[in-house]
Amino acid sequence: MPPLRIDVWSDLACPWCYIGKRRLDAALAQAAPADGVELVWRGFELDPSAPAVRDDGLTQAQRLAAKYRRSEAEAEAMIANVTRIAAGDGLTFHIERSRGGNTFDAHRVVKLAAAHGRATEAKERLFRAYFTDGRALGDRATLVELATELGLDGAEVEAALAGDRFAAEVRADQRLARELGISGVPFFVFDQRLAVSGAQPVAALVGALAQATAG
Repeated sequence: MPPLRIDVWSDLACPWCYIGKRRLDAALAQAAPADGVELVWRGFELDPSAPAVRDDGLTQAQRLAAKYRRSEAEAEAMIANVTRIAAGDGLTFHIERSRGGNTFDAHRVVKLAAAHGRATEAKERLFRAYFTDGRALGDRATLVELATELGLDGAEVEAALAGDRFAAEVRADQRLARELGISGVPFFVFDQRLAVSGAQPVAALVGALAQATAG
């Protein structure tokens, strides 16, 4: 039997997407199909109009307050809540350090990593870079540095980012998301037929794995 295919739409600047990835990791550790898994990481931009690196002098709490029309104190509570939930899944968030911006090039780097069989490692490293290390994923020099940490060739990454390599693939992911009616991430599709939306508990993902492998 072929491996179970799992398509995952996510954005690298989405905290719930990182949590969702970690919960999928845990579900696969508990109940990986006997024939293995093929993970297909799909690009999704929550803010495609964002500048490469957002440098407006505002704190993350101030940006959230403006975006969701909340008070700054309410926004700080939102950040504290997702940080607490992430810690429960073994993740260390320092959202106050995060440097927001456009993630299109970061998604292209994941596609390049996929061409070398390193997509999952790339997703993990870029998530950690953003949410833990405070790195700017819209900065191309940063992306080259992070990609070379994974063993990718720096010159190849630089050339890809300087041109439009993998841009069509990322746009195709986003177009397919629209066709499927995906409006929020993370979004998982098991065996191209069973959809799970959101950072569901590990038990729910284990159940989806069992359902997908049962045919």
